[in-house]
Amino acid sequence: MVKSKTIQVEPEVPYHTFTIEQVAEQLSTNTLEGLTTREANERLKKYGPNELQGGGGVKWYKVLWRQVANTLVFILLVATIISFAAKDYTEGAVILVIIIMNAAIGFWQEYNAEQTMEALRNMSSPTSKVIRNETRTTIPNNQAIPGDIMIFEDGDVIGADCRLFEVFNLETDEALLTGEALPVQKNLEVIQSLNQPLGDRLNMVFSSTTVVKGRAKGIVVSTGMKTQIGQIATTIMQSDSNEATPLQKRLNKMAYFIFLAAVVLVVIVFAVHSFKYSQEVAIYAISVAIAMIPEGLVAVVTLTMAFGVRRMAEVKAIVRRLASLESLGAVTNICSDKTGTLTQSKMVAVRMWLPGDGFYRIAGTGFNPEGQIYRQGDFTATNENQRQEELVENGSGSNHFLRALQAASLCNMAEIRKTTNPENRGEWSAIGDPTEIALQVLAYKAGLAKPDLLKEGFKLLTEFPFDSSVKRMSVLYKGPAKQDGSEDHFIFLKGATERALGCCTHYLDGDNVRSLAEEKGDVMSKDFETMIASKIDILAEKGLRVLTLAYRRYQPQPGVDLVHDLVRDEIERDMVFLGLVGIYDPPRAESRPAVLQCYDAGIRVHMLTGDHPSTAAAIAKEVAIIPEDVPIKNNPLIMTASQFDAMSDEDVDKLEELPRVVARCSPNTKVKMIAALHRRRLFAAMTGDGVNDSPSLKAADVGIAMGQSGSDVAKQAADIVLTDDNFATIVQAVAEGRRIFANIQKFIAHLMSTNVAEIVVLIVGLAFKDNDHNAVFPMSAVQILFLNMITSSPPAMGLGLEPASESNMREPPRTAKQGLFSFEVIMDTFVYGLAMGALSFSAFCTVIFGFNNGQLGSKCNTHYSDDCEGVFKARATAYASLTLLLLAQAINCRSLRDSSWALSNLKTLRRNKMLWLSIVVGALVVIPCIYIPGLNHNLFKHSSISYEWGIVLATVVIFILFSDLYKFIKRKTMKPLSVRANSELEMERMRSFMSQTTQRDSVMASK
Repeated sequence: MVKSKTIQVEPEVPYHTFTIEQVAEQLSTNTLEGLTTREANERLKKYGPNELQGGGGVKWYKVLWRQVANTLVFILLVATIISFAAKDYTEGAVILVIIIMNAAIGFWQEYNAEQTMEALRNMSSPTSKVIRNETRTTIPNNQAIPGDIMIFEDGDVIGADCRLFEVFNLETDEALLTGEALPVQKNLEVIQSLNQPLGDRLNMVFSSTTVVKGRAKGIVVSTGMKTQIGQIATTIMQSDSNEATPLQKRLNKMAYFIFLAAVVLVVIVFAVHSFKYSQEVAIYAISVAIAMIPEGLVAVVTLTMAFGVRRMAEVKAIVRRLASLESLGAVTNICSDKTGTLTQSKMVAVRMWLPGDGFYRIAGTGFNPEGQIYRQGDFTATNENQRQEELVENGSGSNHFLRALQAASLCNMAEIRKTTNPENRGEWSAIGDPTEIALQVLAYKAGLAKPDLLKEGFKLLTEFPFDSSVKRMSVLYKGPAKQDGSEDHFIFLKGATERALGCCTHYLDGDNVRSLAEEKGDVMSKDFETMIASKIDILAEKGLRVLTLAYRRYQPQPGVDLVHDLVRDEIERDMVFLGLVGIYDPPRAESRPAVLQCYDAGIRVHMLTGDHPSTAAAIAKEVAIIPEDVPIKNNPLIMTASQFDAMSDEDVDKLEELPRVVARCSPNTKVKMIAALHRRRLFAAMTGDGVNDSPSLKAADVGIAMGQSGSDVAKQAADIVLTDDNFATIVQAVAEGRRIFANIQKFIAHLMSTNVAEIVVLIVGLAFKDNDHNAVFPMSAVQILFLNMITSSPPAMGLGLEPASESNMREPPRTAKQGLFSFEVIMDTFVYGLAMGALSFSAFCTVIFGFNNGQLGSKCNTHYSDDCEGVFKARATAYASLTLLLLAQAINCRSLRDSSWALSNLKTLRRNKMLWLSIVVGALVVIPCIYIPGLNHNLFKHSSISYEWGIVLATVVIFILFSDLYKFIKRKTMKPLSVRANSELEMERMRSFMSQTTQRDSVMASK
């Protein structure tokens, strides 16, 4: 009787009935500081990883079955059966050993590859944000443990069951667990009922559910199989990795083609012998069928793909779908976000502008809230350096200045504080969005730190979090109590200027609140928006990201619940404009070289960002997406999302050039850009990090999610996840994808040309009849198997590990329809195969007719005799020739066009240890196969040779000369592989395009 595996579920602790203090005490944790690294490691050992049991893993028997359940192995099994039926036990046994060896090698390689992929799937699974050592950090979900302080934000997939202790408008989608389609709004109230239904436990969140709105913090109470989702043994977090990739589909088609070709060749063998069955004919047919099969192909493909995935992981790109490895090489356009991808995401507020006060300069960098604030007054872009600055003392400044900094401090969820952890005691750390951290640091510098304001009596009542569709955030605060007991209420707002300004009806000028509507006719502020635009341009042209601050006093209506009953549109209106803040996010040092490398590779880069057009353009110039010397205004290469989205598909298709920079971008804009690229038959990669980026990630040919800043929903929609959020990593991934594709082409060309050469030798050999009128084997079945498995497969594996060529990123992207078997690869396979087959067969004929007077003996296919000495020597010569030719072909396949025998190319061979070792070993193995008595006559069916080595070496020299001549002809007659355009030419092309467009627009305007 088979025992079933059961999971012991311990009695559930009713944490929803506990107070926050009781939960913290029960789990020995601190809601402010979190756990230490030491505590976390100890608890991980105690509770185990946060994983579901019985939900996958690598099954060895499934991997083994895949090694034997394929067409190639089926053909070999048929050959084995025929060999035993023909009483050729030696040959049958050798074929059976080859099947076992092939299965063993394939099993070992694929099993290791599957384990690698399993590890990488774990790496790319959703992550959790927790507080440890008093610092916010991101960890893999499987390392979350009871007692962790977990942070949730819009779009996150919750990694464990948690008891909430801080909530701001949190709503979660629990349909996976409860079946309830509507989001559930959470709160902190203690629930008295022990058996409260899951859907009504409003102070809890559950593993695998999704945050659809708001943010929160919670104490992890259950992980792994002890979570609610674990108790019903769900496997929702697993992804399907069994879908055949395009490469696998192509190889399956090739296997069927090989099977049909093998059948046709067997029929030809029997047809030549008038369909008379005999042991000799059957063995020859077996040899021909074996010659048609690339026995090592599956193992080589597995090794190459596994190595490619490992290499991608080393460059911080986690492959979630194997098909993306093949797609990367075809990418023609990369659409990238700016913040954190092209830039460092280390934001610092450096400028501020307030009506009446003018500009302010803020000193200091990083999280350290130390730095002076200087008032500069108003100036233009040309006379900034001529202004004298006035130091603003900490905690002082105009009322306008203090109100603006109050808005920056309170409309903000970031936290900064000094750590008390012994490892980094006294250092400033921050938790939150980089933009909000920059604003909070600014508030600290001005003496208006959020904790201080909260101590004064400000209390947060409700929050409308930042939403990419409206590009703003607002909060409602109750102010400190007055002497008469009354309380003021304030609404603070921050966001993109074009969205925030639309909410404003007034602006603050010193201590005066002025109406925008009333002053439309005033000369001083005839067009307020134009004045604001000019100030934004001054900031944006410095590469600063510009945010708008606003506020208003709020009078609550009687009977209105200020936490749950407020509507965003009603709150975010009649606001008072306070001013602008300029935040600088420096580009990564590696971004510009990476963009230039894209141009060298024929790939165009587009920046799609939520920033102001001038800010986006300034950064785009710094990283070489557009030339530095082109103007920003009236530039067809720069558009706003409103301009691009307003265009119909027909209008977009009429554009000579799609914009390189799209500012104020929304998720829908990204989808429209992908559709525009697809209509132009281009192959696009798209980056994304937010929940709303999922449609564009899925629409792109290669979706790339950010591993650090990206939401879990975006990661699940992506093909590749970047663990460092770095644009340069995308370029490295493209280069690696090109290398993998090129190497697969190389080893397929090598393996298939080997089979073509063997077929040529055997089919032409049908013309030679011995004294009994039976065909004479130019090569035996064992020789063919040995060539396929021992001689050809290891160099093919070495070609799979070949480093990228120097021209790898100077070649144009391959077309999306171009498969592995391009015209050039097919042509090379047959040309080199025919050449090697002809040379090997010529060596056979030279020995037979040049030194043995054409004597073919009798029954030389099955055993040795004195009459067969000439045939056996000729067979050994052909075998030695083809062995060295195959090894030479391995070197030859390192490059499609360039001579592989030039001294400079031969020197690079030492970088591929696997390849040169397999060539050396393959050449040495020929010696024992030819000269060991018994092994040569009985198994390989050949004899020792002496002067015949001269013939062998002659064939190799002729082949090298032929291959170099063939490549020379290809270089002269075929389209060059390298891209003629480089980064400088691409820059010049953009300048020319912009100039022509501007001139054409000027002519049209004059008419």
